[in-house]
Amino acid sequence: MKIVAIILTFNEELHIHRCLERLQGIVSDFLVIDSFSSDNTVKIAESYGAKVLQHKWVNYADQFKWGMSQVESDADWIMRIDADEYLSADYAYTIQNKLPTLPLEVAGVYCGLRRIFQGKMIRFGAVNISMLRLWRFGKGTMETRWMDEHVKLDGKAIHFSGYIVDHNLNSLGWWTTKHNGYSAREVVDILNKEHQFLTTGVNKLNLKSPFGMKRWLKENVYAKLPGGIRAFAYFCYRYFFALGFLDGAAGLSFHFLQGFWYRFLVDAKLAEVKRVMRDSNLSVSAAIQQVLDIDIKN
Repeated sequence: MKIVAIILTFNEELHIHRCLERLQGIVSDFLVIDSFSSDNTVKIAESYGAKVLQHKWVNYADQFKWGMSQVESDADWIMRIDADEYLSADYAYTIQNKLPTLPLEVAGVYCGLRRIFQGKMIRFGAVNISMLRLWRFGKGTMETRWMDEHVKLDGKAIHFSGYIVDHNLNSLGWWTTKHNGYSAREVVDILNKEHQFLTTGVNKLNLKSPFGMKRWLKENVYAKLPGGIRAFAYFCYRYFFALGFLDGAAGLSFHFLQGFWYRFLVDAKLAEVKRVMRDSNLSVSAAIQQVLDIDIKN
C-alpha cells in the first residue's frame, strides 16, 4: 500500500525534520512542494528521501492542487499534512494497522486536529475539530478558495482515533504576521461570495461532515451578525461558554488572538475594502489590490 504525504513548505527548517521523522514508516513517499525557500528546508527534506518540487505560491489551495497533480498514479492514498504538524502516536498506529483493511467504499479518513500554543495543548474552547487529511488517490479534489479550503471527497469517509498535532515553534510575532496575511485572504473569499468574481469550485455543503457544519454556521449565522460585534461574541463563546479559560494563560492568549483579534481584523479589512470601493468608485478587484495587495486576476 502506497501512501504519499504532500507537504507545502516555505522556510520550514525549524519544523520539517520533526514532521518527516514522525511520518517515517507510516507513509511511502514524501512529496514536498516548496515555494523557493531560502533556508535549509529543501536540504533537510531531501536528506529524508523526499521528492522536492518548486512551485510559485499563489495561495494554499492552488499550491496543494498543483501538488496533487504531481502524485504518480500508482499511489493508493494521499495524506495532507503541514510542515509544522506531526502525527500523534495512536493516529500513526491506526494508519499502519487499520488503513490496509478498509473496504473500497471507504474513500477518506477524518482525524482530529489538536493545537499546541505557547507550549500548551489547547484542549477547550471548541477548537478541537475533525478534518479530512487522508483519502484514496483520485477520490479527492481541492476547493479553489483563498482561505479555509477543504478537500471534496468522492465517496464515504470514516473517523480514525488519534490526531494530527499543530505545533508551530516560531515566535508570537511570526504568528501574528501570518494571521495578518490570513485575514486578507479571508476577506477575498467573503467578497467573492457577495460579488462572484472568481470561479471557486467550492464544495457543496454537507452538514453531516465536520467542516460542512462549521462553514454553514460561519456563513449563515456568524456572517449575518454586525461586523466587529460578532468577533467579540465569538471570543466570549469560546472563552467562557466553551470553557477556553480552563487552558490558563496560553488559552487566554490563543482565544483572544485567534478568536477575537483575528476575526476583528477580518471585519476591519472587509469594511476598509468596501469603503474604498464606495469612496473611490473602484471595482471590487481594484479595491482588493489597493487595500489588501492581492491580485485576484492571477
